[in-house]
Amino acid sequence: MNNFKYRNPTKILFGKGQIENLSTEIPANSKVLMLYGGGSIMKNGIYEQVIKALSGYEVVEFGGIPANPEYSVLLDALKVIKDEKITYLLAVGGGSVIDGTKFLSAAALYEGETPWDLLTNKKPVTEGMPFATVLTLPATGSEMNSGSVITRAETKEKLAFGGPGLFPIFSVLDPEVIQSIPQRQLANGIADAFTHVLEQYMTYPIGAKLQDRFAESIIQTLVEVAPAIMKDPSDYEAASNFMWSCTLALNGLIQQGVPGDWAVHSMGHELTALYGIDHARTLAILAGNHYRYNFETKKEKLAQYAERVWNITEGTLEEKAHAGINKTDEFFKSLGIDIKLSDYTEDYSETGSIVAKRFTERGWGGLGEHKSLTPTDAQKIIEMSY
Repeated sequence: MNNFKYRNPTKILFGKGQIENLSTEIPANSKVLMLYGGGSIMKNGIYEQVIKALSGYEVVEFGGIPANPEYSVLLDALKVIKDEKITYLLAVGGGSVIDGTKFLSAAALYEGETPWDLLTNKKPVTEGMPFATVLTLPATGSEMNSGSVITRAETKEKLAFGGPGLFPIFSVLDPEVIQSIPQRQLANGIADAFTHVLEQYMTYPIGAKLQDRFAESIIQTLVEVAPAIMKDPSDYEAASNFMWSCTLALNGLIQQGVPGDWAVHSMGHELTALYGIDHARTLAILAGNHYRYNFETKKEKLAQYAERVWNITEGTLEEKAHAGINKTDEFFKSLGIDIKLSDYTEDYSETGSIVAKRFTERGWGGLGEHKSLTPTDAQKIIEMSY
């Protein structure tokens, strides 16, 4: 096991009725900017709950943060923060709203030339305006981590940034919000969390037995509750396990002391930037072929995964590893997710070379747990996924 330092300062308020406790967590006299997305919170009762809980505060609202939070929209919100002298941010939404709020937290205190530099200068963000979240769509784990991904439509870029200054102060996780989530977004949430775990697990053995068991237990839980949550999102027990699994999948715990991959995400972000494909679906398109392409360096963990998660005990190590990859593809399909790029766009023929060129221009010469996956390798994996 590798050395590690682990700290997660985010307080979690989990369960029914927790939204009403916002007033006990946000400091008195705060001027709050409430941020949300396309307006679904107006239809499912969450907006009313939040506004009621914030009745003792001066609240300014900013809606319309899109899926894949858009830089130009966030700059409008940043102007509101400056003009209105906001002191506290509250994200009411899923990963996109929360990621956008993290960008605003950092940008509000940023003194550089342009806030986009936060995403390109590769420096960890050490301070931000305080913010909290009310999670409405389990998927990304952004409610309990310090990472963020922002999209810029004018340049067709999607870049990640983060740092210790970007943990939420607290996050409200009420599983009852899940009952109003559309099927497509439920499937995306399950696939996103599932792949988050794989990125931290599907590398090579390092003797970190507990982290392996943590990762496998999250995957097993997602596999177990997926049919129930897709059938009936109002199933509170299934919703609770789904929501907490998504948070634990990317709150930093399971990545401690182990190598991480994240090449699937790096490639997937490009597919979203180029074609607007849902983030989780880009991961499903690429994951299986990424593991096939890098089979020799990942086969031990693939076989372990096949045995422990999918109960595949027959065959050689290689046979079990291949079976594990196939089970992964089948799981995504069981959620109604197509796993070929050509299912989403007719303009796929040059995608591999476009992404390879972008990676080369950024100096991304070696991705993955061995820092050895080249732009040419990324191109081949994407071409396998057409």
